[in-house]
Amino acid sequence: MAEVLSPCGSFETLMAVLKTGTDAVYVGSRKFSARAGAHNFDRDELKAAVYECHKRGVKLYQAINTVITDDELDDLVQELRFACEIGVDGIILQDLAVLAAIRQCCPELPAHASTQMTVHTKEGALLMRDMGFSRVVLARELPIGVIKEISAQDIETEVFVHGALCMSVSGQCYISALIGGRSANRGMCAQACRLPVSAVKGKERYDLSLKDMTYIPKLTELSKAGVASLKIEGRMKRPEYSAAAADACNKALAGEGYDISVLADVFSRGGFTDGYYYNKTGSEMFGTRTKENVKATNSALPKIHELYRYEHKYASVSFSVYAHTGERLVIEADDGCGNRVSAEGDVLEKARNRPADKDYFERHLSKLGDTIFELSAVNADIGGEPAAASSQINKLRREVCERLEHKRADKFTQKYNFSPFDYTINKREPQGRRRLRLFITNTGQLARTDISDTELVCFKPELAPDVLGMGVPADKCSVIADRFTFDEAALISRLKAVRELGINDLTAENLAHIRIGKALGMRVHGDFGLNITNSAAAGMLAGLGVSDITLSFELKASALAKIGSPVPVGVFAYGRLPLMLNVNCPVRQALGCKDCTKSLYDRTGRTFKLKCSKKQGYVEILNSDVLVMSDKTADIAFADFLNIVLYDETPEQVREIINAYKSGVGLQIKDITRGLYYRGLK
Repeated sequence: MAEVLSPCGSFETLMAVLKTGTDAVYVGSRKFSARAGAHNFDRDELKAAVYECHKRGVKLYQAINTVITDDELDDLVQELRFACEIGVDGIILQDLAVLAAIRQCCPELPAHASTQMTVHTKEGALLMRDMGFSRVVLARELPIGVIKEISAQDIETEVFVHGALCMSVSGQCYISALIGGRSANRGMCAQACRLPVSAVKGKERYDLSLKDMTYIPKLTELSKAGVASLKIEGRMKRPEYSAAAADACNKALAGEGYDISVLADVFSRGGFTDGYYYNKTGSEMFGTRTKENVKATNSALPKIHELYRYEHKYASVSFSVYAHTGERLVIEADDGCGNRVSAEGDVLEKARNRPADKDYFERHLSKLGDTIFELSAVNADIGGEPAAASSQINKLRREVCERLEHKRADKFTQKYNFSPFDYTINKREPQGRRRLRLFITNTGQLARTDISDTELVCFKPELAPDVLGMGVPADKCSVIADRFTFDEAALISRLKAVRELGINDLTAENLAHIRIGKALGMRVHGDFGLNITNSAAAGMLAGLGVSDITLSFELKASALAKIGSPVPVGVFAYGRLPLMLNVNCPVRQALGCKDCTKSLYDRTGRTFKLKCSKKQGYVEILNSDVLVMSDKTADIAFADFLNIVLYDETPEQVREIINAYKSGVGLQIKDITRGLYYRGLK
């Protein structure tokens, strides 16, 4: 049976969920949490949380699921050291630097690949397994067929079953960072998708806001499909939310009835959706939080409090009583899991009236309402008609229950040895003149374009015959893998066809492509979607066989310059930066494909362009302004190559762009941005 995994953003929520009943919880500390806006746990609270969970036999996973900079690596090591000391049950991580530290410092500590790593295919999951992950948290956009396929592999899968849906695929959302300086990959998402953004110019609409998901009616099916963990989203939510969701999941798995309206009342955005489960997207998945939703929440809270007024019973306990006149009263407790404790009371005198019997002891020992135990049995060895005061029995009952809790906590807590972390990587110096890589969307952009100084021309596989037909040498071509893949077998088939044409280079948009490319014998280039922000992660990618890396565009140029890498590094130097990677098209649900404008409009008057990959099942929302660094190349001199990423530029504009980057002059473009290379993140 799959575990129910509950979110806890505070200690108050933790206790509410534990009293309701759950199999596992996930929490964040004050550092490196993808939900930095939650209260999160300081070290004392985290240590206490591990005890409270483990005495109940509940697992606690710690989320260290943000990307990390080089100057934070020392803090990361200390965070992992403390996790090992207190015995957390696993680390949920996004950054490969965290995995590097775990593999070197505490290899026995389980590592879970966060949904922020954008793992959504079989090959991606298998790479996680090969790298040493014990579990992968799948992207939320997957239908049940893909979930089943991945769950059949030799790695645990964790699936979100209730809670908020991000409009963007997790780990690939940059809108909050680029517009407001608050990175979702750094745990500071400003939820720009919940603000008015319209596919219809001049109208206030919320075309980036999705309803919350719920798969609770499908938990049995997911469990039978091999899913190991059923995850509730919501570390930013209040205790009542987590408690209500955990209760509903427990009842659904047990085949008991639950009230879905309670879940809707405690939090929803106009109801729930299960669209991704059935691979159905569209307007029915979109929704916003209304005044009526807020009123329903306020009225539902008192009822939900009843779920965690009393302790959930996590274990059965049997008592053995030794009560002989003239000897000390002894009570022993056994939880049936190999944990046994005892406590001694006073010397018993002979009863003047009615002596204590088994029923008398059972009546007092069954008072377990304030504990995590329920009574299994009472065995009594009684001799000499003893008298035992009820106060003494109650005192010993409390003592043995408390000792049993401690013993259970010790048994269920595995602590890990910790070794030093050596993450020093020798910094490569740029190899002469910075090379250009040209990312095209159509072959017309190559017309009359001098690509003699262009290192690589990058494009989707379907353009390969035409690009080669234009005279571009195969060794100067790299195909770009799909940023999101529903049919991985079809992608592999397309790449094999490209290999037969003589093209040997693959630009990897997510980690799965590294495994696919290496299996096909291709040279793999790591693109921006891998979110590389530190030296240790760069070293890990190099170890996987990546020939070079495009660094994250979410850091200042000065911070990127400090990253050491054993392979060449590049930067996104020109183009409309991607804001979101979406499986659900905001324009299609509003207007339909026939009337598509390929544009979205926000309340400030900005227009965001859409890049459609309809055949592959996703779209990308691009920034309103164009990133231009042609006149600032001295500030990105650390880069070995510069990525020129085209959208709708004409051949004439392409020639101007290439010449500008070759000569180091500006471009006459109205709305330009320097991205985050100077202003950085908040």
